[in-house]
Parts: sequence; C-alpha cells; structure tokens
Amino acid sequence: MSSKKEAIFICSLIVLWYSSNIGVLLLNKFLLSNYGFRFPIFLTMCHMSACAILSYISIVFLKVVPLQTLKSRSQFLKIATLSVVFCGSVVGGNISLRYLAISFNQAVGATTPFFTALFAYLATLKREAWVTYAALVPVVTGVVIASGGEPSFHFFGFVMCISATAARAFKSVLQGILLSSDGEKLNSMNLLLYMSPIAILVLLPAALIMEPNVVDATLSLGREHKFMWLLLLVNSVMAYSANLSNFLVTKHTSALTLQVLGNAKGAVAVVISILLFKNPVTVIGIGGYMITVMGVVAYGEAKRSPFQIRTSAPPYGADFPPYGACEGAPLPQRTPAASLPNFNFPTRLTLFEVLGDLAGKLEFGGLAGDEKRSGKMLELARVEARPRRWRKEGHP
Repeated sequence: MSSKKEAIFICSLIVLWYSSNIGVLLLNKFLLSNYGFRFPIFLTMCHMSACAILSYISIVFLKVVPLQTLKSRSQFLKIATLSVVFCGSVVGGNISLRYLAISFNQAVGATTPFFTALFAYLATLKREAWVTYAALVPVVTGVVIASGGEPSFHFFGFVMCISATAARAFKSVLQGILLSSDGEKLNSMNLLLYMSPIAILVLLPAALIMEPNVVDATLSLGREHKFMWLLLLVNSVMAYSANLSNFLVTKHTSALTLQVLGNAKGAVAVVISILLFKNPVTVIGIGGYMITVMGVVAYGEAKRSPFQIRTSAPPYGADFPPYGACEGAPLPQRTPAASLPNFNFPTRLTLFEVLGDLAGKLEFGGLAGDEKRSGKMLELARVEARPRRWRKEGHP
C-alpha cells in the first residue's frame, strides 16, 4: 500500500472511530433520556447481540483477524469473569446517561486512569513512579470541581457513572492478570467474540427481572414511532463498530495515537452534546473537566517516560530487547556482557534506549531504508551513552 493510500486509509479509520464512539454515546443518551426508552439493561443486551453476530461474521467469514480458539476450561472461566465485569461497566454507564448530561458523564469517565492505577496496585502491589501518581491528582480534583459546578447533578446517576468507570478500569487490570500467559492471550476482537454471548446470557435474565415490562414497552414504542427499530439497529451496529475501529486504529497506528484520540474524543462529544441536547453548563463545570483532561494527558506522558520504563537496568551488553525496538527489525550484535565491567548506569542506559529507539524508528520505519546506515546510527547512540572513561580505554 502506497504512503498516500495508507494515509487515506488511516484517516478513514479515525473518522470511523470518532463517528462510532461519539454516535453510540449520543444515541444512547437520546434513547434513554429523550425518546422514552428507559431500559439500559435491555439496550446493553442489544449491543452485545450485535457484537456477537458481527464479530462472528468478521472473524469467521471476512477474516478480519485470525480465529483464536479457547484451549482450556480455565481460559473460558476467565473470559466469563471478564464478561460479567464488562457487563457491569456498560450497564452502569448506560444507566448514568438517564440521569446525567453527557458533558458530566465524560468528565467522570475520564477518571479511569485513577481507578486503573488503584486496582493495579491492589492486585499486584506494584508501585509506579511518584510522578505518575502526582498526575492523577488533577484527574480527581477536576471531577470534584466539575461535580460542584454541575447544574443537573444527580446523586444516583453519579454513583452509577463512578461505578461504571471503576468497573471498566477493573476489567482492564483483571484482563492483564487473567490472560497474561502467552497461550491464553486473545486479541480484542476474539475476546469480544467470546465475551458477547456470555454477556447476553447474563443480561437477558437481568433485563426480564429488573425491567419486567421491557417487551411490552418496546413493542408499544415501536408502534408509536416508526423509526424506533431503526434507531435500535443503528445504535447496536455502532456499538460493534466502536470496538472494531478501536482495534483497527490501534493495529494500523499505535496505542499512543488511540490515547490522544480518546482525550480529544471526550471534548468533541461534550461540545456536540451541548449543541444537540442544550444541557446547561457552567464555567466551573467546564474548568473542572479541562483540569481532568489535562491530568489524563499528564498521566499518559508520565507512563511513557523512559524513567518509568526501566528503574534499574542490567549491565550493558546483557540480553534484553531495546526499548521500543520495531518488531522484526534487524539489530546490530551486542558486545557480550562478560567482557565489560559490571556497572549499572540506569540513566545512561535509558538514554541509550531512547536514542536507539529514535534511530530505529527513523530507519526501520521506512524513511531511509538503509540497514547499514541504521546500524551506524545505533552504534553511535550506543557509544555516546557509554561512560567517557570506557571510551578512552578502548571499550567498544
């Protein structure tokens, strides 16, 4: 694929991602708050039904990604656990849309990194760098400010939104723990394929018990509004499209690109929702949301910091892959660790890793395409990152 066609393709994916994610959010709000369809559990079940059917078609027939089969009963139970948590997060989010404006809903949802860091610490007892935790302070502070300035604040809706955000973060951490082994890892599309039918089995009895008149009310709305079934269909397809575009954007760009798009998506959704639904906003609420978004951006930067990636590096020449090296790219041979003094230089080695990564991206990314020149650039980065005394003594 030529660079021009690839750029057009990626732009199309980003447009699809934005339209799907914002579209399903706006349609959920319209159906649950303005249209009279007050059945968030049944609506979530419609979403999961579309995801199950379309995932099967995409993977089995269209071959969007290879089909990954389940290998054990243990793996199935882990996926079932994730599915139940996933159901809780989606249902909680849809319930909150009945009571909260999208602008405030997005502000609360932006606190996902806070809950992710909290659950990750509780589950693994692994501490992040202090700068990472410091970046979470404005995330929480912004939501507190936005809550105080929200004219249509609803306590139950707020509790459900916080619960949905926490469940979404918990699912992310739980997925990393349960499906950590190489034999059990699934890409997001195959995971959705297996989680969706389980979610339907959980949501169907829940909808019949907690929303007992859902069938009669839905049929009645369908008779009164001829576009009712079309809205449900479009809304459900958008739910699957959001998952598919999320996977494709990550595959063809990077997780960093998706994170940046996600930060911008919240702001775009807030502006569109205010224009469409005319929900009142205050300067304090907008200020709180902006503080939260800036905190999320700072958190992402802190997580990508080279000092966050490696706090104690092995001696140079040890057998570890370079930070950010492109998969499949040829790398120059390293000098054996045994022939070098056994020193640790975490800061210098981290600098080498970053320089090496930059050189690798410039060369291996296709901008030059000369592997010999790439090797020289990596070697230069290696020499510059070495202690000056070693270079004077003639170490390679």
